[in-house]
Amino acid sequence: MRIAYLDCFAGISGDMFLGALLEAGVPEQVMHDAVAALNLGASLKIERVDRSGISCTKVHVLEGDELAEAKAHTHSHSHSHSHTHDGGSFEHQSEGATHTHQPQTQHLHKGGHSHDHDHNHPHEHTHEHVHGRSLTVIRELIQSTSLAGPVKATAIKAFELLGASEAKIHNVPVEQIHFHEVGAVDAIVDIVAASAGIHHLKIGAWHSSPLNVGGGMVVCAHGTFPVPAPATADLLKGYPTYSAHVQKELVTPTGAALIRALEPTFGAQPAMRVDAIGYGAGTRNPKDFPNVLRLSVGTTEGHHKHGHDASETVTVLETALDDLSPQVLAYVAETALAKGALDVMLTPVVMKKGRPGTLLTVLCNPGDRAALERLILSETSTLGVRVRQDRRVCLERSFAKVETPYGEIRMKIGSLAGEELNSAPEFEDCKAAAAAHGVALKMVQQAAIAAYRR
Repeated sequence: MRIAYLDCFAGISGDMFLGALLEAGVPEQVMHDAVAALNLGASLKIERVDRSGISCTKVHVLEGDELAEAKAHTHSHSHSHSHTHDGGSFEHQSEGATHTHQPQTQHLHKGGHSHDHDHNHPHEHTHEHVHGRSLTVIRELIQSTSLAGPVKATAIKAFELLGASEAKIHNVPVEQIHFHEVGAVDAIVDIVAASAGIHHLKIGAWHSSPLNVGGGMVVCAHGTFPVPAPATADLLKGYPTYSAHVQKELVTPTGAALIRALEPTFGAQPAMRVDAIGYGAGTRNPKDFPNVLRLSVGTTEGHHKHGHDASETVTVLETALDDLSPQVLAYVAETALAKGALDVMLTPVVMKKGRPGTLLTVLCNPGDRAALERLILSETSTLGVRVRQDRRVCLERSFAKVETPYGEIRMKIGSLAGEELNSAPEFEDCKAAAAAHGVALKMVQQAAIAAYRR
């Protein structure tokens, strides 16, 4: 099984996670495409940097030609007029901040909206301030993209976890929370690009070291608090944490939300055959302390065969239903796939008292089990779900493009130890080509197979 281990000796933040994912094998284009899909006018700048002698990757989020983080701070600090909201707001000075904090007075107006007044310059009145995005807005923004369903689900899950923590702190409904810095462009890009990278690696199980949260104090909309900040502390409840080495914030709210969404197993690195190691850089570069996140990707021992993974562990969730509408069953199946299920099957069965029913079977990676269990228990009429671990053997998958009279078609190829065993035209490509040229679907499929054989 393909597994990953996060070594969080210097904490975790969004930019650190992006850099580690890139070095561990995620192509840059995967993240560039994810950012472009958001249509926020943002882009990524990727560079090599040094952190205490460690060569690593630093990812910057640009909004236009400016650093998005700096632009967000400029907006949040450049106004002094009063606004009122119905819900709470969240504003936080994150780990990656590059500006210097001047002494400020923070006013928390009705609804929790924060206004910062810098005592080193006259008060200015400007209407360039950008209010925080609500969870509903962020969810709709991500859902409207062309990203894959599992990528959307992970990104939305991270924001929902963060929103739940903020709602608890403010004692308001989660939909009334307005995110400020974590709802800014750089944080949205960090979470969505990280989600794209996470799913590109196709990890069966995530593992993590205990989290070094750092120390000292952090300034946020709630006042000056000891590290970790309130939302971060809530997100890390139940996780092993410690404070060491530096008096700075090391785990940011974005980093905490991402690791919470992954639901890793904590402890020492498990026995694994490491194939790739990635180092992602934070903004700070303290002396004698490498401010990096290390990500190791590989496979569990004993699962190598012919130089590749011969098998992997998958979780099977199963329940039989005889009192549920077929419409709801179809909805659950569709939603399970959107939440990362590897496959969903609906099988007709005969249940007790001769009742016709449906066996719902969901196949997923172990790390997605909890979310899919909850989906089945909350959306169907079942009172329980059977869970088991199965082994499955998968061919290595690759794609090749062929030219046909109906345009370019992708061929999906399955190989074992370098030997091609299966090939088939990609259905969606053939479907689109058939519709565009007004021909039978099977004609496009046959043309693609013939072109590939040639």
